[in-house]
Amino acid sequence: MKNLVKIFEKYGINVSKEQENQFDRYFSMLVETNKVMNLTAITEENEVLIKHFLDSAIPEKFIPQNSSVIDIGSGAGFPAIPLKIVRPDLKICMVDSLNKRINFLNEVVSELKLNNTTAFHSRAEDFAKENRESFDVAVARAVAPLNTLVEYLLPFVKIGGTAVIYKSTKLEEELEEAKNAIKILGAKVEKIESFEITEQNIARNILILRKISKTPAKYPRNKNNPKLNPIK
Repeated sequence: MKNLVKIFEKYGINVSKEQENQFDRYFSMLVETNKVMNLTAITEENEVLIKHFLDSAIPEKFIPQNSSVIDIGSGAGFPAIPLKIVRPDLKICMVDSLNKRINFLNEVVSELKLNNTTAFHSRAEDFAKENRESFDVAVARAVAPLNTLVEYLLPFVKIGGTAVIYKSTKLEEELEEAKNAIKILGAKVEKIESFEITEQNIARNILILRKISKTPAKYPRNKNNPKLNPIK
């Protein structure tokens, strides 16, 4: 991809030739598969580079070395695959409720030779039954409101671990609505990091929640309750 190395470097991420080749191959697979399956509305090369690859990878600096990371609602692999490419030390688990997407992700993992990277076809509430509090970091780049997202993410995070949540500029009002949910689920706000991707005028907030106590066993609730009836 044209200018990938230079643009990533501008945001503090060094990319090797092998990693550049992995991004190139990922882009090709994404565009090709998108012709037969709806993975993304963004397919133009430079837009994918900035809005998907770079945006997914920038928060890697907030993830400790050798962390186990779960990405809930992985979709086409964002942010998990770009994070794994730039941080081969991470152990990545992707979860998505649509099996067609999981098949695509497994093809990407195989083609890019990404070790310690798995993809599971499951709803978050079902996956949590066997995997509670077993990951160092949970990530999400989904468009769900924060008070919904935290119920899907925090049950997976070990005490002492973090949830790294990608949000746009409306974070303050979402945080106000979610503050009780964050407390009930056993976490606290550790920091908010704001940055701008000038190439596409994207303003981005990264919210980092620190898990300080166990999440009550009844969360996440099933039957879409986190979306339909967020914790007040």
